[in-house]
Amino acid sequence: MVHGLEEAAEQDPAVPKFEAAGPFARVMGGLNRLVEISSSVALVGASFVLTYAVVTRYFLHLSTDWQDEVSVFLIVGAVFMSSAAVQARRGHVGIEAIVGLLPTRVNYVRQILVDIATFAFCAYFAWKSLLLLQEAVVEGYRTSSTWQPPLWVPYSLMTVGMLLLSLQVLLQVITALRHSSEVR
Repeated sequence: MVHGLEEAAEQDPAVPKFEAAGPFARVMGGLNRLVEISSSVALVGASFVLTYAVVTRYFLHLSTDWQDEVSVFLIVGAVFMSSAAVQARRGHVGIEAIVGLLPTRVNYVRQILVDIATFAFCAYFAWKSLLLLQEAVVEGYRTSSTWQPPLWVPYSLMTVGMLLLSLQVLLQVITALRHSSEVR
């Protein structure tokens, strides 16, 4: 079943392949690779932190007040920061019940419209995240735990991740619109 522009390109030569072309696309590709590695390391780090917490609580009967927040910060960072890399592969979950029924050109237009709506949502989310980050920095927000790390840490990861996702979707929209005349 054809569900994205890349898959359509594999089955129909009229649909262009979206390869990295131009400096903006190359920069995004490099950032995506760097973030993929960093996010993978963060997830492994979170698993070690949680394993450490379980071992110290169960065997040593020690309380750790920092492990929950560290693991949540690492996981939140990995999820938000890697979203652009996932979008570059069109790896996000989508409901595509009618894709196989649509002609190539209609499916192409549908995908562009979905990408434009996605960009609008992600750009708005990035802007609101930036406002939340600014408020956390100015007001000095911290978590309510005894460790009390500053909340600007996860808010900054959320903001940067949504900004990267917005830029990735914008790149895909621009690339699709440039190649729209090639699709029948």
